[in-house]
Formats: sequence, structure tokens, C-alpha cells
Amino acid sequence: MTTEEMLVYTALNAWKLVTDRFDSVIAPLSEAQLQKQVAPGKNRLLYLVGHLTAVHDRLFPLLGLGDRLHPELDEIYITSPDRAFSDPVPAAALKQAWSDVNGKITAAFEKLTPAQWLEKHTAVSDEDFAKDPTRNRLAVLISRTHHVAFHTGQAALMK
Repeated sequence: MTTEEMLVYTALNAWKLVTDRFDSVIAPLSEAQLQKQVAPGKNRLLYLVGHLTAVHDRLFPLLGLGDRLHPELDEIYITSPDRAFSDPVPAAALKQAWSDVNGKITAAFEKLTPAQWLEKHTAVSDEDFAKDPTRNRLAVLISRTHHVAFHTGQAALMK
């Protein structure tokens, strides 16, 4: 394995570890348990599941990997705060969406070569990328891995 392949392999393993860890925290939880807030006045676990699902779903177009599976989740779990809507997506359906999005995006990640990981993502212009080539797909993967790790810590405290 080349150095570049090992770096990508390491980043992908971190992604899988963290998303699997979040999944293992939320999978056994009931609807009632998902209604708990991570802290008084903060988001409920159900909202975090929807939020992370929507954020990960946005990775498809951001990284040029295809169409989204659940764009309908954006208004509920990204642009609006928790409880702005009265849980329009049942917990079981939200858990399934989480699983579907992560399975498909991870499979797409595994097909990228190290050189493709270093290509620009779709939210950066050619000019800005020329000035800062670290605004690449790999940087997005690392950022999103940290994001889900943060929320995994919140969810784990609820057990």
C-alpha cells in the first residue's frame, strides 16, 4: 500500500469507526429514549439522528458522488431548530434513513482513489481551490468525521 493509500485508508477507517459507534448508540434506543435531550434545553437525540442523516446526505452532491437520498430532511433537521416541527419522521424511519445514507456514502467513499480525494469539492471555486488546495474532498471527510464524533459523545452520555 502506498503512503497516499494508507492516509486515505486511515481517514476512511476513522469515518467508519465513528459512524458505526453512533449507530451502536442509537440503534437500541426506543422512541421514548430518543425524545430525551442531550442536556436541558438542548437538542433531543431524535433531532441529532435527523441532523446527522441530513448532513451526511448532503455529502453526495458536495463531493460530486451523486444525488441525495433524503433532501426533505433539510428543513426539519438543518435549517430549523429542534421542535420547530412535531416529529414528521418516525424514529424507526429516521434510523433507517441514517443507515441507508451512511451505507451508500461509505460505499461511494471506498471507490475514490487517493488522487480523487485530493480534488476540490463542489462548494469551492476553481480560483479559491488554486489558492488553497486543502479545500478538498478529504478535508470534508475529516470535518464530517469530527462532526459525527462530537454528536456521538453527546448521544453516548444519554445512555
